[in-house]
Amino acid sequence: LSPGAKMGCFTFIKVMMILFNLAIFLGGGTLLGVGIWVTTDKESFLEVFGVLSSTVMQVVNVGYFLIVIGAILLVIGFLGCYGAQKESKCLLMMFFSVVLIIFIAEVAAAVVALVYTGLAETLLSAVLTPVLKEKYGVDNSFSKVWNITMEKVHCCGLNNYTDFNNSYWYDQTGTYPAPCCRDVQPCDATLAAHSNVTGCFDQILEEIRTNAGVVGGVAAGIAALEIASMAVSMYLYCRLDQK
Repeated sequence: LSPGAKMGCFTFIKVMMILFNLAIFLGGGTLLGVGIWVTTDKESFLEVFGVLSSTVMQVVNVGYFLIVIGAILLVIGFLGCYGAQKESKCLLMMFFSVVLIIFIAEVAAAVVALVYTGLAETLLSAVLTPVLKEKYGVDNSFSKVWNITMEKVHCCGLNNYTDFNNSYWYDQTGTYPAPCCRDVQPCDATLAAHSNVTGCFDQILEEIRTNAGVVGGVAAGIAALEIASMAVSMYLYCRLDQK
């Protein structure tokens, strides 16, 4: 290519880099704002997004999760956008390094999830069950999330009604939550056992398995964007040496 064509190609890729990372920056800011909203006002979030949001909130603390992701995207967007605009080799290399670290972490997490799926499910259940015992009936927001989930999804606890044994709720009321007995009251151990209501954790896993293709497609798309971003940033970095 002629020098003019090379410069034109460099300028085009630079502009695309700026626009792409500006979108990432704005997206990160949006997620950060939503994360702060969820953290400070969970009930409004549940009213807007309904059952799906309540189900997701059983697995992760959505507010803090969105704040972390939003902050990371803000940093990545700033480094890529400002680094390309200022043609800063330092910022471009920082952008490349951050995206590479995230990409490696995602690949490692995917491998662990595939190889140790059963172990991951067991550990997650072991971590969340004590939280359910401690906070259900104590924390109003937490209890509301669980009530909405159990009523709409027709599930009980993480695994089954026994998750509420020795819990604050059971110690105070001597009963299990109504959804554990298909809304028949009073919900005692005998009735809960005969009702045989499945745990919400199994329902969540089933939803994930059902939508595995969509999740995999989104993950592949994100990985492709990360690889493309690293390639473009490295191209700009190397071209700056030749200018």
